[in-house]
Amino acid sequence: MTDQPDLRHGDHRSADSSSSVVVDLKEYKQKKNPLPVTFHRRELDAILWIYGRMVGEGEWKDYAIDHMKDKAVFSVFKRSGEMPLFTIEKDPKLANKQGAYSVVNTNGMILKRGHELQQVLKVFDKVLKLVDK
Repeated sequence: MTDQPDLRHGDHRSADSSSSVVVDLKEYKQKKNPLPVTFHRRELDAILWIYGRMVGEGEWKDYAIDHMKDKAVFSVFKRSGEMPLFTIEKDPKLANKQGAYSVVNTNGMILKRGHELQQVLKVFDKVLKLVDK
């Protein structure tokens, strides 16, 4: 219902009338509920290749993928009931700054960050050894 009088057959409302605003429903929904950030197929292939290698070495046992509004996170676990050993994160807001991809350890320290996922995943190529005192 509007405060404007009814139109007679054949009459038109002017285009500049405030009540004749057309809104694209798809755009409106995307603004209200933006799609979550996800990993693309090639990104998942690279991550799962590293994951498979580390499982084969007995280092990792389980993983989880979270798609949130602001970032996507691939978490790897030694045991499923524990905190993740590492998280591989994709944050598009940082793409023009430090890089969208990062690897974070259990303590929250960023081990490597960059613009290309392949370069960031090279942090797992290093052989880490326990040093006894």
